[in-house]
Amino acid sequence: MAISINLLDGGWGWAIVAASFMAQFLAYGSPQSVGVLYPEWLHTYQQGKGLTAWVGSLVSGVGLIASPICSACVDNFGARPVTIFSGVMVAGGLMLSAFAPNVEFLMFSYGIVVGLGCGLVYAATLTITCQYFDKRRGLALGIVTTGTSVGAFIYATAQNELIMLYGLHGCLLIIGALALNLMACAGFMRPLNMPGYYLKQKAALERNTEEQIFEKPQLGDLKMTAGSTTATPEKTLGVKELLITIDAKDLAIQTMKKKGSFFSGFDIIKVIKEKRQAYSKYIHSMSEILQDQVMVAFCIGVFMFSLGAFPPALFIEDVAQSQGLIEEVSLIPLVSIGAIAACVGKLGLGILVDIRWINSIYLYAFTMFAGGVALLIIPLTNSYVGLQILSAIVGFANGNWSLTSYITTRIVGLEKLTQAHGIVMFFGGFGIILGPPVVGWFFDWTQSYDLAFYFSGSFVLLGAFLLTLLTLPCCNGKHPENDKPEVLYSSSCDKVASVA
Repeated sequence: MAISINLLDGGWGWAIVAASFMAQFLAYGSPQSVGVLYPEWLHTYQQGKGLTAWVGSLVSGVGLIASPICSACVDNFGARPVTIFSGVMVAGGLMLSAFAPNVEFLMFSYGIVVGLGCGLVYAATLTITCQYFDKRRGLALGIVTTGTSVGAFIYATAQNELIMLYGLHGCLLIIGALALNLMACAGFMRPLNMPGYYLKQKAALERNTEEQIFEKPQLGDLKMTAGSTTATPEKTLGVKELLITIDAKDLAIQTMKKKGSFFSGFDIIKVIKEKRQAYSKYIHSMSEILQDQVMVAFCIGVFMFSLGAFPPALFIEDVAQSQGLIEEVSLIPLVSIGAIAACVGKLGLGILVDIRWINSIYLYAFTMFAGGVALLIIPLTNSYVGLQILSAIVGFANGNWSLTSYITTRIVGLEKLTQAHGIVMFFGGFGIILGPPVVGWFFDWTQSYDLAFYFSGSFVLLGAFLLTLLTLPCCNGKHPENDKPEVLYSSSCDKVASVA
């Protein structure tokens, strides 16, 4: 379906932005402020910090690792159905977590179910936003993605108050009920492009002759919905109704046309060969990407930063309580401070990276260095105000996630963006999943967070050093960015949608 240029960069597109912002707000509010729930889970289930930390790490990492699957769902079924289904997953996972008998069940209900639902929301909202915007796409995506940070800021305080009023179980039930509003957000996501599921049906129908497609239908085959009159043979069907009505009969006709099992087997072998060729081409493209030293260095940097910098969002409240700096979570939790700082970081770094003389890779390395130093200072802090300042610095550094797509595009170009960004997200998700349990195990071993944060800070600083060293022109043999051709964006969102 062609997209009229008049439909882009305005009009209903801003309703899409508002709906997508609210979708990310509702889906990511609780997972991004899971640090408020973590002390309650420790008190309720009386398990080790390392085991309990798996809940927070899974809910943040599973969606990233499964991003290729989430993007494929959006490409095939469209943003609206996927958002509705994700609303059921997120709300159901949160409500199930209210009745979790142990931490292992929480790892499934909150970590995996809610995590996959959030991944689907993220893919759907970015895809539909890209479809409606071309020249203002950066601004639109910036507004949409800040929904996660704003959600974390508000949900951290809201969950704290709900726990005090209704307890942990009541809090999760109420948050789960709010997540059902994702279905309302999906109602605004009117598609501009027909999803791949319908396109495949249309392509199958077009292989038939015109006589087969428009042959006289039986009255029983064209039952209309309730409230409509029965269709007559002379009535002209729309494209979507035609696809849905004739699909089953069309498949039956194609099956009857087969001469025998020999031809069916031949077709199966042909399909298998085509799939093998496509798979081989995909593997070859992935191997070419991983042969780029700058790309490998960036993946290592993302992994080391995710492993070291994510745990503070989960443990920082428990750090304050275990050190006796505060008896309970404050009115504005440390998680909220980190979330709003991450929101500022996303917007600020996004503005800085558009300045031509600023190297995006070195800018990312600088945020890693700042975050690593802040992590090393956390064990030395003896005041709650100091923890608030350090939480803001680490949160601002976490805003460098807004640079990943830009840097990946600058390294490999737009043609290989789909595969390359999937690789980067896998390394990031893998680091997020491993980080909190490692920090929790350090505490279970030493009964102190000091060694854990020294490890995290050192790991992040090592990643910043390796990223800077491996991308230097003298070590790499080429400039990490400026030798790349300018990326020319168009109104086609195929590449951007698959990156969501």
